[in-house]
Amino acid sequence: MEVQNDITYSIIIPAFNSGETITQLCSEIVTTINSIPASFEIIIVNDGGNVATWEKIQKIYTKIDCKISIIRLSRNYGQHNATLCGIKNASGKVIITIDDDLQVNPSEILKLIEEYTTKLPDVVYGIYKNKKHAAYRNMGSSLVKKMAKLFLDSYGKGSSFRLFTASIAEKIVEHSQSFIYIDELLLWYTDNISFVEVEHHQAKKSRYSFFSLMKMTFNISTNYTALPLKLITYLGIFSSFITFLFGIFFLYRKIFKNVPLGYTSVIVAVLFSSSIILFSLGVLGQYIQKLYQIQNKKPTFFIKQKMNK
Repeated sequence: MEVQNDITYSIIIPAFNSGETITQLCSEIVTTINSIPASFEIIIVNDGGNVATWEKIQKIYTKIDCKISIIRLSRNYGQHNATLCGIKNASGKVIITIDDDLQVNPSEILKLIEEYTTKLPDVVYGIYKNKKHAAYRNMGSSLVKKMAKLFLDSYGKGSSFRLFTASIAEKIVEHSQSFIYIDELLLWYTDNISFVEVEHHQAKKSRYSFFSLMKMTFNISTNYTALPLKLITYLGIFSSFITFLFGIFFLYRKIFKNVPLGYTSVIVAVLFSSSIILFSLGVLGQYIQKLYQIQNKKPTFFIKQKMNK
């Protein structure tokens, strides 16, 4: 990332199968920023997906009247990784990220800019007054944010529609692990964060399914928290306590009532303890896998093609 004095805003769009919306989105961004006016650039990162989307992006590149960079990744790396790619290639003093599906009207960018110029926070989030996602998506998003609030010491609110300074962006791009969660990285470097309400519109098709949101929740918990390890500790303490009570119970029956311990009680005890051990090994295996990926330097993304003007 190399900041240039002649560019104020870098607007980053991670795109995935968005051929129906990307042209309108870019056109409205140009109209919005020109109304201020201010110097800006648009960076579109095509995160895998179909060929039609990349063809639309190339047409935008040839026709649009502003500074623009388009990047094609070799495969689908995920929204946050694609956004990080855009940040690394940005040169503005202020970074703005916006989704490709027109759930947020580009005119709402002015609210982020107004909040930034008025209060000078390091980060400004656009938060939705009324979400118009499907019920499963709202439930999944709510789970991710609640988990972040409880275990990542975050505000528990935010979105992919955000503005942050180049000084924060320069710190974020230093991270190179294979799984990136930008909102957590922002919290590592600042607590000077503002929020503004924006309108939310229904998308034709969500980028995330319920299962992909659950996968993201799991990845966040194993990459940015020690929560699973803590759960193992608590589970071990709890199972030890339960096993101790069972032991006292069967010992009492053996001594005072001369009841044989029996096959069933032994099997139950063995299966219970074995399941705890297997679960614990599974969680530890996930952390070892993350360390293995870091050691092998699994890439955050790989650029297949890049054009800028």
